[in-house]
Amino acid sequence: MLKDKVALITGGGSGIGKAIALKFASLGANIAVIYPADPFQAQAEEVCQQVRQLGVDAAAFCCNVCDFAAVKQTVTAIKNHFGSIDILVNNAGIARDGLLITAKEDDFDSVIDTNLKGAYNMIRHCSPIMLKQRSGKIINMSSIAGIIGNIGQTNYSASKAGLIGLTKSTAKELASRHIYCNAIAPGFIATNMTENIDQSNPLFAQIPLHRKGQPEEVAELAAFLAGDCSNYITGEVIKIDGGLAI
Repeated sequence: MLKDKVALITGGGSGIGKAIALKFASLGANIAVIYPADPFQAQAEEVCQQVRQLGVDAAAFCCNVCDFAAVKQTVTAIKNHFGSIDILVNNAGIARDGLLITAKEDDFDSVIDTNLKGAYNMIRHCSPIMLKQRSGKIINMSSIAGIIGNIGQTNYSASKAGLIGLTKSTAKELASRHIYCNAIAPGFIATNMTENIDQSNPLFAQIPLHRKGQPEEVAELAAFLAGDCSNYITGEVIKIDGGLAI
């Protein structure tokens, strides 16, 4: 149970982030949903409305996770609103796919800035709150692409591999204050990011379970890592990929 905990979820307006927000809320957590810009506000507010229907508090905050100063300001606002930050889920992520030989520099930079630096910014500003509380759970959303790589995703794979290193180092640095940091590495999950990938894609033949995963399945794993049952697990990268990387 996550009763009365406060969870900050970046990219919480849709897909995996939304599923995690609703799962955490069903377990009693109050939810701060981070969205990147005005076009995504309606999604974030809709998630907050669904969360409140579960009997807990929720609020949406607009923040560019790439912006160090903006993240600091937003984390302060969340702390002031809820009183604490107990769980951080770094779920915000983008993809700008293309083969290495033709990829644009801007596409590489934007993916690294959002997926990796954005997570660093959030950890950097949330960790002082958790250190003072002497407790906290940090969950970084990596990817199977960060473990085995993927053609056409050098930028994305690099960002997600970087998250693994960030997870392990953070876990070592913060463990003495009872702050846990783990990563989840999803495979093909049924979200907007994978909507163009269907059963005709050769990669499906490599998945022993022969299907995409569901956001709710990832949310179940996140809930386990956020709860007390995972209090002897830190610095781990847990794959949820249907067996793709066996």
